[in-house]
Amino acid sequence: MQSARPRPRGRAGRLLLAAALVAAGGTVAVAAATTVPAPARAAVALNDSEVTANLWEWNWTSVAAACTDHLGPAGYGAVQVAPPQESVKLPASADGAYPWYEVYQPVSYKLDSRFGNRQQFAAMVTACHDAGVRVYVDAVVNHMAGTNNPAGTRGYAGTEFSGYSYPAVPYGAGDFHRPGDNCPTGGAINDWNNETQVTSCELLSLSDLYTEKETVRNKIAAYLNDLIGLGVDGFRVDAVKHIRKDDFAAVLGKLDDTVAEGRRPYVAQEVFDGAGNPALQARAYIGNGDVLDFAYAKGIRSAFQGSVSALANVPNWNLDAPSANVFSMVTNHDLERDGVVLSYKNGTDYVLANYFALAYPHGKPSVYDSFTWSDRNQSPPHDGTGRVTDAVCGAAWNCLSRTTGVKGMVGWANAARPVKTVSDFTTVNSNVIGFHRGDRAWIGINDSGSATTATFVTGLADGRYCDVISGVATGSGCTGGTVTVSGGRATVTVPANDAVAIHVNARPGASPSPSASPTASPTASPTVSPGDRIATTFTVAANLAAGQDVYVVGGIPELGSWTPANGVKLAAQGGGTYRATVDLPRSTGVEFKFVKLTAAGAVTWESGANRTFTTPAGGTYAVTETFRGDTVSTTVATTFSATATTVYGQNVFVVGNIPALGGWNPAAAVALSPAAYPVWRATVDLPANTAVEYKYVKKNPDGTVTWESGANRTLTTPAGGTRAVTDTWR
Repeated sequence: MQSARPRPRGRAGRLLLAAALVAAGGTVAVAAATTVPAPARAAVALNDSEVTANLWEWNWTSVAAACTDHLGPAGYGAVQVAPPQESVKLPASADGAYPWYEVYQPVSYKLDSRFGNRQQFAAMVTACHDAGVRVYVDAVVNHMAGTNNPAGTRGYAGTEFSGYSYPAVPYGAGDFHRPGDNCPTGGAINDWNNETQVTSCELLSLSDLYTEKETVRNKIAAYLNDLIGLGVDGFRVDAVKHIRKDDFAAVLGKLDDTVAEGRRPYVAQEVFDGAGNPALQARAYIGNGDVLDFAYAKGIRSAFQGSVSALANVPNWNLDAPSANVFSMVTNHDLERDGVVLSYKNGTDYVLANYFALAYPHGKPSVYDSFTWSDRNQSPPHDGTGRVTDAVCGAAWNCLSRTTGVKGMVGWANAARPVKTVSDFTTVNSNVIGFHRGDRAWIGINDSGSATTATFVTGLADGRYCDVISGVATGSGCTGGTVTVSGGRATVTVPANDAVAIHVNARPGASPSPSASPTASPTASPTVSPGDRIATTFTVAANLAAGQDVYVVGGIPELGSWTPANGVKLAAQGGGTYRATVDLPRSTGVEFKFVKLTAAGAVTWESGANRTFTTPAGGTYAVTETFRGDTVSTTVATTFSATATTVYGQNVFVVGNIPALGGWNPAAAVALSPAAYPVWRATVDLPANTAVEYKYVKKNPDGTVTWESGANRTLTTPAGGTRAVTDTWR
């Protein structure tokens, strides 16, 4: 629920209440609710993942189906669902719509809402657990429905109420902070930095619960424990900033352990940013659980709508709380309507931002899916009575959480989870970046309209990996793209407005068969004298994994008669190039292919049809090729390492006389990463066999540029391989 910068609204119904993720659980029947006991069944194995799918305002039937068909198999650890308690049912608008914010105005703790009834909710929790997915509930416990709702307004289950009287709980007048009583103002919050006002006065005319009272705490805990008893594993807690910290701690102390795992429920608190009072900032609340990080979401938007190279500086951002105490997000239902963060309306920027948030080790990441909207108060699709209908992807519902790329990145996040740091953050240019998480996973992101090829340090063991953005790994190969790591590096073409990502668990189960079998049986060469042979040189550019060699094999005995182990091994020439010279019969048609072979006999054939040529009648012959299926660069991965001290807000760049280094234009310079400060580092693909001039510059917070002193620095790139320079700021 947003409260840091309130905007005028005609009534409480127009408020923007941002739900906060909270953990709760329990088995207490709530007054006036029909108790459905938790089913007795064997414990289930829940996914060991920190990733949550936030299916905001999906009905319970749709959430259950998503858990079963998508979230569980993809490895999501949890699903976050909308508030399940009975809420106010406001008068429908002229077009018959019931606004989304109704669900943040409780009238009772009955589990009968716009999203389904108690039995459907319990069945949803069971289905998600059976799929290995925890369930986190959006809990609204700071307040009840607005005191300014029209007379006669009821809840979705037909419950009657009036301001400060909610008989179905029951709550009465003495259970609220009332204007002129225990609120120091006339009821509204006038000073958003005054802790007493923020925690004891009404937020947007909502009846503020008197959480200092033990009887009120007991009723809130009973509601949360009822949910825990049905299997709920945690809570996003709405509007926590408006509850005194010790009051909320007392409520949490009354909660039962979760049914599935026998531990305290997970808690994520909504503490909207913007307060100048440290006591009202998110960091002050982490003693009661995690907090949502609004600053992180806003910083991601700034980067993806500016320069993604700024993501190298996340460690220097002024975030809401340390990573270990954060439930992180790209957007949520409040923020996307404010335009201060990205949303589905931002297209590929939004998709790439979610890839980044799943890859970057900040907090427990979430992926948000909800309904499309053109008006900020728009209702989710419903049946005419306000009850939300089933979510149909592409038909007014967004389903990013089940796309191939996001599912692949959930697996990526799970594989990378043991490593909490980023290494070798590479800025190819202002719109193309790459980094890895130790020896677990690597990602490259291209937020531009053109494909970019670059060489990256991956941290991964040498070998062949499947790109999880475009497909999955199978027992025999990859359904999408592939990346070959050699010497810990990979030369990768990252498509325009897309990403490439690999991890240790995304490797094909076996080397694929050649895509084309030999087209002819081996043919014996006639007996010929040395003078009848042609010295034939084979040269191939290839990316080899550790333990691999490259051979040429063909349909004649001199090339192994299509038996890889009998082929001709090519010797390394440097720069990913391999060569061998073989005496072949003159004036003879030859079919051949290149293969990669390990000492254990594992064979990787290059793709495509057999290659062919005919040896000449005299002289020599040469073929020069690239191993089909590999991406081999004609550039040299050049690492710049510069030791430079900076003041807060300054960043260091390298700029030079070639386009890859900005053509002496500081605005197009390559940003260096401060991950190893005071050493600033980046790896850039430079053209091979090229003399390069360059210098380092510092960009100041006000946009001015400081050039280092002295003459231009120089280097010459080799024909292949890599290059590294180590400098100190002059």
